[in-house]
Amino acid sequence: MTSSSDRSQAVDVQEPKTYEVRTYGCQMNVHDSERLSGLLEGAGYVRAPEGSDGDADVVVFNTCAVRENADNRLYGNLGRLAPMKTKRPGMQIAVGGCLAQKDRDTIVKKAPWVDVVFGTHNIGKLPVLLERARVQEEAQVEIAESLEAFPSTLPTRRESAYAAWVSISVGCNNTCTFCIVPALRGKEKDRRTGDILAEIEALVGEGVSEITLLGQNVNAYGSDIGDREAFSKLLRACGQIEGLERVRFTSPHPRDFTDDVIAAMAETPNVMPQLHMPLQSGSDPVLKAMRRSYRQDRYLGIIEKVRAAIPHAAITTDIIVGFPGETEEDFEQTMHVAREARFSAAFTFQYSKRPGTPAATMENQIPKEVVQARYERLVALQEEISWDENKKQVGRTLELMVAEGEGRKDGATHRLSGRAPDNRLVHFTKPDQEVRPGDVVTVEITYAAPHHLLAEGAVLDVRRTRAGDAWEKRNVAEAPKPAGVMLGLPRIGAPEPLPVATGSGCGCD
Repeated sequence: MTSSSDRSQAVDVQEPKTYEVRTYGCQMNVHDSERLSGLLEGAGYVRAPEGSDGDADVVVFNTCAVRENADNRLYGNLGRLAPMKTKRPGMQIAVGGCLAQKDRDTIVKKAPWVDVVFGTHNIGKLPVLLERARVQEEAQVEIAESLEAFPSTLPTRRESAYAAWVSISVGCNNTCTFCIVPALRGKEKDRRTGDILAEIEALVGEGVSEITLLGQNVNAYGSDIGDREAFSKLLRACGQIEGLERVRFTSPHPRDFTDDVIAAMAETPNVMPQLHMPLQSGSDPVLKAMRRSYRQDRYLGIIEKVRAAIPHAAITTDIIVGFPGETEEDFEQTMHVAREARFSAAFTFQYSKRPGTPAATMENQIPKEVVQARYERLVALQEEISWDENKKQVGRTLELMVAEGEGRKDGATHRLSGRAPDNRLVHFTKPDQEVRPGDVVTVEITYAAPHHLLAEGAVLDVRRTRAGDAWEKRNVAEAPKPAGVMLGLPRIGAPEPLPVATGSGCGCD
């Protein structure tokens, strides 16, 4: 006769399947990847440990198509996974995002070991496509031509317990000659304001204290209904949500940046004094060739109004160097705008051809050595300006939201890191009392570097927050189980305004 203990020992405990999502590109892709992770976890998968490097049951590539060598990078990564898949029966590989939307069947032809290809409009189908590929034992390619559901309506696995992206629109109505994004993401489509606010209130209920409103052209929100003040009204409505401490948004377009938005930023306490305003070029002829619907005077006029209304605002930008036909005089106009605008930081990109864009076939492509030399001159100027602007912060007392994973040397220096209201990164002396990501500390700035600030004195105040409680609760819940599968802790941190890059940017703003 078999005892109950014998029977329990005979039970085959099947470990959950693991997944890994690799993200390339803009904030939209970061937001989509959180949804992909949520979908997979809803289907029973668990995140592979950090550093697994493809050693997972499902590996998903969320791709970007804006760089000339995006496909080479993808196929190189897929090639490295091919032998791993051969040695690991049942492993599946999926490719989604902008490059998948653009190349469709080409991916499976070049990498026949890929199981699923899906587009930017149907990320919600990933679990179904994976199961169908497994059952039918053949690749599944499904590219929707229009949006099936807003990303924010899908399950999510947020990277941060205390900060969150909130999508307010998808797609873009602009026709910039260097950008392929509108062709891949479609025309702009706005979410209902009530749905946006309901999502924000639900996030705050979970402990989130900072949200970033997200759109390809965020301040064009309302174009669906013809309300030019819809975005400023949304910012003011965010100011009425109790418990929401910080509101940011990215990325606006100078064409649609109106005075009512500036007023809303200045008059709504939880809208942070930070603005990312893509310039792309300071030259009027180049802006015309880019099909950017503003000119230098208009751009600098916006900056002047923002500084008048919000004196301590930190303004950042995107700049493309070496656009086809750019002369030395054109480039000097970009340098002039950088000097006048006094950006706290600039994300500078060397132009590279984006297949499928009008700019890729334009005459007068600039030689690589000329682009490189101009790029280095602009970076040197901006480094000087950023340092000068950061020096103005020395002596100021600032409230920081404590972050995790943003100070690479924090362990060695016995410091912690946080973000100021204007999103500047500050490293501060670790206090004696416990401080958690999401908590708020008050410090005095003592030193400035071009890309960060230091607060070397004692912390003046520590405020424990519901956001810190949420971070602590998540980490306790996701601690490794002694006899189960290692879930792996996520990288926690507030969403950054833009990823640092040295190549051609998304350019969708």
